[in-house]
Amino acid sequence: MARKSSSRQQSSSSSTSSRGRRDRKGAPGSGRRKSCPYCRDKVDVVDYKDFGGIRRQLSEKGKIRSARVTGCCRRHQRQLARAVKRARELGLLPYVSQ
Repeated sequence: MARKSSSRQQSSSSSTSSRGRRDRKGAPGSGRRKSCPYCRDKVDVVDYKDFGGIRRQLSEKGKIRSARVTGCCRRHQRQLARAVKRARELGLLPYVSQ
């Protein structure tokens, strides 16, 4: 009798986990992560003089977007932040957009 109850518990727990996965389909956090745009284009170093590439990674207010939003890998996100700071220091990019 103890065996039957344990087998019922296992079957019910496995069906619950599969149901939970089905319910989450399309929810935030599910699916594949974006590939890094710089890795995709085989860029070794993010250049501070590349306005087009850097501008896409900035918000409307001029803030650097997070890696989750941009999809950049850790290495290129660090290089991007450094390039934005250099461009701001040289006056190529504004610190704050209006």
